[in-house]
Amino acid sequence: MFQIRTDLALEAREMYRETTQQEIPGVEVEQKEEDFALVTRVKVLDQQGSQIMGKAEGSYITIEASGLKKADADLKDSVSQLLAKELVHLLPKKNNLRTLIVGLGNWDITPDALGPQVVSKVLVTRQYFETYNKSEDATMTSVSAISPGVMGTTGIETGEIIRGIVEKTKPDLVIAIDALASRRMERVHTTIQISTTGINPGSGIGNKRKGLNQEALGVPVLAIGVPTVVDAATLANDTIGLVVENLSSQATKGSDFYKMLKGMSDEDKYSLIREVLDPYGANVIVTTKDIDMIIKDVSHIIANGINIALHPGIELKDVNRYLQ
Repeated sequence: MFQIRTDLALEAREMYRETTQQEIPGVEVEQKEEDFALVTRVKVLDQQGSQIMGKAEGSYITIEASGLKKADADLKDSVSQLLAKELVHLLPKKNNLRTLIVGLGNWDITPDALGPQVVSKVLVTRQYFETYNKSEDATMTSVSAISPGVMGTTGIETGEIIRGIVEKTKPDLVIAIDALASRRMERVHTTIQISTTGINPGSGIGNKRKGLNQEALGVPVLAIGVPTVVDAATLANDTIGLVVENLSSQATKGSDFYKMLKGMSDEDKYSLIREVLDPYGANVIVTTKDIDMIIKDVSHIIANGINIALHPGIELKDVNRYLQ
């Protein structure tokens, strides 16, 4: 049976509502409109909500800014500041916070290079705290960063690498960045998800490994993800659904054609998807042709947001100067 694939809690909720016309039990949803973005907070409260959503219990904050498709510098800065604001609310309340930034993904595969690109732009400061034997500073916190690569090139589970670093350096918080998959092409590049539940390395390209979460690492884990790909079967499913809906609205009610469209089952749609995709193999991933520029822009936005959130004395003009 065909399963729609998405890493976004927002879309898992959408799919349930499309099917049942109801909200998911055990899940709270709050939305807030900004001038340039829609912020949706999905909170999975219990096991029932978790099972229906297919998401661990915790909070999922989604920032949708459709303008990022053709964003200017001002909009990028605004999204960075909004991201920083959301992150600040989730940080442990400590004066001497120590944070490990983990950039998940593969440098050699552009849609999967978001994490490493972000790591290359974050302001790391742990070396200064260690060199000068400082425990805290009024303007910055201790930040270290690592891009561990992927198991295919290292031969080591990413979780094992990060667990070893956490045990040695003892951070108070891990922030993991990874590419995600969406069910809709319009959310590629324009959506940022923050979660308090950790992340599975490789989730964006369907190659999930051991999770990076508080249970596995012993410290809180915030995950930041951006959809960079869409599963082709999922895209085909949604496209077929839209075509059927459009044709149904134009067909005469009660006609044989109308009844055929309305009677089209999920199994029928799945058969069409198989027929279209079988010549190309089962695991087809779709991304946009300008993915190189997308990764560059979004990694800049996320790095700015992290830098502002973690370093109280640093403002947007400072991080922009640092990343030039």
